[in-house]
Amino acid sequence: MHVLILGGTAEARRLAELLAADALPGLRVTNSLAGRVAAPRLPPGEARVGGFGGADGLAGWLREHGADLLIDATHPFAGTISHNAARAAATAHVPLLALRRPGWVPVEGDRWHEAGSPEEAAALLPGLGRRVFLTTGRKDLAAFAELRDQWFLVRSVDAPAGPHPARMETLLDRGPFTLDGEREVLRRHRIDVLVTKDSGGAATAPKLTAAREAGLPVVLVRRPPVPAGVRAVAGPEQALRWVRDAHARRPLPDGG
Repeated sequence: MHVLILGGTAEARRLAELLAADALPGLRVTNSLAGRVAAPRLPPGEARVGGFGGADGLAGWLREHGADLLIDATHPFAGTISHNAARAAATAHVPLLALRRPGWVPVEGDRWHEAGSPEEAAALLPGLGRRVFLTTGRKDLAAFAELRDQWFLVRSVDAPAGPHPARMETLLDRGPFTLDGEREVLRRHRIDVLVTKDSGGAATAPKLTAAREAGLPVVLVRRPPVPAGVRAVAGPEQALRWVRDAHARRPLPDGG
């Protein structure tokens, strides 16, 4: 049985580790990484880096490499690849599962302002603050490029490129982040508003706690929904059970 994991997340890596430890007979795992990070952390199993050429390219890859299962464990905001995965799985007749960490839930003391896109988030900022901690990722900087009254601290894994705010400092870093570290970032840079995406998970959640403690407003970009008709699970352990169940249903080889 051949499983293709569309990864690049901590959950995808954890699933690959679980599958490697489980050692199901005849199981082959290929981990696909988009290649947007210069030095990705490679999970156990085979790895490929780069895109497929859209839904048709992915469907062709599934057929050519005899994939039996497809798991979309990409970032919750990787909407294009998720929709391509749904189309490709339907075209190639390969079962598809989405692995999505739960989104964040506000608690008492949070001052969240939800936005449907980075552009909507940018439109909210003039009324909320002037020193912005921006953690939406380097691809979304163009949405904030026209703001002239705000100063931005932009945190990303790799250096930003393309249109970006004129008043900007870059902080190159990779999670997980600690609460003490996030407190220090807010204090040192005199941040008065945080902009982030509802990525969920524990690795980057401390910034929300630090903002709550400091009484800062948070602009939270809502995540896109999982494509219609695609089954979703919240954790790698559930995805492992899905693979196990599919493996158990496979017919035995001749003479088995």
